[in-house]
Formats: sequence, C-alpha cells, structure tokens
Amino acid sequence: MRAPAREPARSPQDVVPRDRLQHPCFNPAVKGQFGRVHLPVAPHCNIKCNYCDRKYDCVNESRPGVTSTVLAPDQALVYLDRVLEKEPRISVAGIAGPGDPFANAEATMETVRLISEKHPQMLLCLSSNGMNIGPHILELAALNVSHVTITVNAVDPAVGEKIYGWVRDGKILYRGRQAAELLLSRQLEAVRRLKAAGITVKINCIMIPGINDHHIPAVAEAMRDLGADLFNCMALFPNAGTPFADILEPGKQELAAMRARAEEFLPQMRHCTRCRADAVGLLGEDRSTEMQGCLAACATLPPPAPADRPYVAVATMEGILVNQHLGEAETFQVFERQGEEYRLVAERPAPPQGGGVRRWISVGRTLNDCRALLVSAVGQTPAEILRESGLRVVEMNGFINEGLKAIYKGGNPAVLKTRQVKSCSSGGCSGTGVGCG
Repeated sequence: MRAPAREPARSPQDVVPRDRLQHPCFNPAVKGQFGRVHLPVAPHCNIKCNYCDRKYDCVNESRPGVTSTVLAPDQALVYLDRVLEKEPRISVAGIAGPGDPFANAEATMETVRLISEKHPQMLLCLSSNGMNIGPHILELAALNVSHVTITVNAVDPAVGEKIYGWVRDGKILYRGRQAAELLLSRQLEAVRRLKAAGITVKINCIMIPGINDHHIPAVAEAMRDLGADLFNCMALFPNAGTPFADILEPGKQELAAMRARAEEFLPQMRHCTRCRADAVGLLGEDRSTEMQGCLAACATLPPPAPADRPYVAVATMEGILVNQHLGEAETFQVFERQGEEYRLVAERPAPPQGGGVRRWISVGRTLNDCRALLVSAVGQTPAEILRESGLRVVEMNGFINEGLKAIYKGGNPAVLKTRQVKSCSSGGCSGTGVGCG
C-alpha cells in the first residue's frame, strides 16, 4: 500500500512568496513572458461528458484530454526539470488530465508534493471537474497550490443531465438527473471551499449550442456569488464518436456575444488556447511537439527503489481465489501480513489494456511496494519487465491465503500451480486479446 498522505514539509509562510500575476492563463498581460507545463499524471476520469473523447499519441490534436503518454509522479518531476532547462520562462506547473486529477488523487497529490518541495517558487495549478477535489483542498492550500480551474457547464440539473452520460462516486455509477445533481453539489461546495482556502478559481464553461447556451449567464452569476475570480466560456469542440459529435461548434461571433453576457458577472478569459494535457511553453509559442521525445523518454524511467516491499498483490475476481490472468486484471488487491493473519490494505487500478510494454512498466510502478504478484497466468514479456522492476510474479491457482503463506513464510508457491487448460489459441481465454503478453 502506498504511504498515507503526509503533512507538507513546510507551511505556506515558510515559502518565499510567489507572484500570482505570473500565471499566463489568468493574466493575459504576461502570456508572452511566462509559460506553463502540463504534467499528464492523471489518466482516469470520474465523469463522462458527452463531448469528451480522450486520445493518446495524437500529436496533431491540440485540445484538453489529449496526451502522448502518461507519467508517474517521479517521472513528472524529472520531466519538469528538463523542461525548465530548455524553457526557463515556465512559471506554472499544472495538472489537467488527460482525465481528472482527483480521479487519480494519489498520483496528483504526490506530484504536487514533489514539485512543492523541489520548486517552491513554481506556481501550482490544477484543472478539475470538481467531483472529488473536496477532500484534498486543505492540503492543496498547505502545499501552495495557487490556482484551480473547475469546469462547470450547468447549475441546473435539468441542463446538466443532458451533458453528462454518467458520474462515478467511488464504485457507484450514477446517471441522468441523479448524476447531474451529485456533480453540481460537489462543484458548488468545491468552489466555495477553494475560495475559503485563499485559492484563485477560474471557471471553465463549455458552450454547447442547443444544450446549455441559454444557461451560461446563470452559470456565471452563480459562480460569482460563490466568489470565483475568472470565467472562461469555451466553444464546444465536436469529437467524432461522442454523443455531441453532430453539434456544430459555435462561431467566433456567437462565442464573443456569450462572453459579453457572462462578463456582466465575472471577468472573462479570452485568450484560452484549449491546451493539451501535456502542453508546454508560452501560450503563443507552444513547444509540446518539440518536447515529445523528452516526455516519452521520461515515461520509461525506472521507479525509485522503495525502502522495502512489505506487501503482496493479487489478481482476483472475487477476493478469495487467485484466478485472473495478469492481462485480464482490472484491479489488484494488495495484502499485508499482521502476525499470522493477512489483511487487505488496498485495491489499486490496473493500467488500461492495449498499452504494450508501457502497460507493464506502469504495473511495476503501481506495485512498487509489493514483493510479489500472484496471478493465474502471465505472459513472458510482462513477467520479464516486472521482474526487472523488482516484482516477483508467481503463477498459481487456489486460495489467496495459501499463496500469501507461501510468499511470507518462504514456501514454494509453485506447488499451488495447476495445469492450465485455457489458452489464447484454443479460444478459452476470457480476456480481450489486447494485452496479455
């Protein structure tokens, strides 16, 4: 299990004050003097917007939700160091996806902690849907996160239910009006608490013709009443394959007119470039393409060696048996030994299927505090990559407790392995065929 969220090493008063006016997204006067780097450490999302399509490895698309790769927190810190060597005018380190930072709260918070410790002068900025930021606001303030953007597309659930396909809260999935009401309540509370914590708040609002365009002034008014600082009315970017793919993008005149209406309530951002989740450089001199090689290289850096590996991870369908092929696992259950007993301490998501070698590197990072991984079967390539990361991969079948005893007490788990009758070639595998080996 990952170490629990630790207290920041310093209080805000211990850090040399930074000039918040050096944020080019919040202050158009400095957009040609200071830049930003987005660190793509948050691949998962907890809501489904009907206009969103998150893609990877698409260097020609410049829009939110797109990145060429995903970094672990320690990789992100190395990447930031290398970016600063090439572009010292970077004043802001941000996390904007490609999913939502707080659907990936562990990675997000660890990245913020690392940057706050090594680069206390760096402005820290996050962009979220607001669904799960609440539990982290006090620590964000203590870590000197100065700017947060919350995307709020509706303040009426009757409008919101048309925009969101679903909302996930923990393991519970909500749809329709219930989803819109839950999301809105979290967003309103998030903006209120962020402002109470002294954090500058920008509101992003996507203008969707025929869906919420009549409603945007009401959003701006509600956000003003909560104390938000800036409003960014953005045009819908139609994406093929999404429910809103056939809705036309608002024209420049329509967008300008809507911003003028919203400006009755809040100052407007008019220089947004709809940045990728791995954007880097000045707003008018983006260097994302130039830094693609560096980003990819940082994504392959090995994880730092932990002080010890006290845990054992298991691929299991129901939490009783070791009965999943590594390629099939969507989550890993993580156990620790307590005397003669074994306790489940965490359930960690597995990286998405289809990532090739990068997928197995990510598994090694996810389980870098585990001494072993119990699976029913594993391919040669992932087994070798995980072994190099320091993780012992054990093929076995049967009760989890029997495997844990063999690992912790120095037994031979090989005796628990039974002859496999399923195979990909025979069609007996229940996996998707896109990532087992």
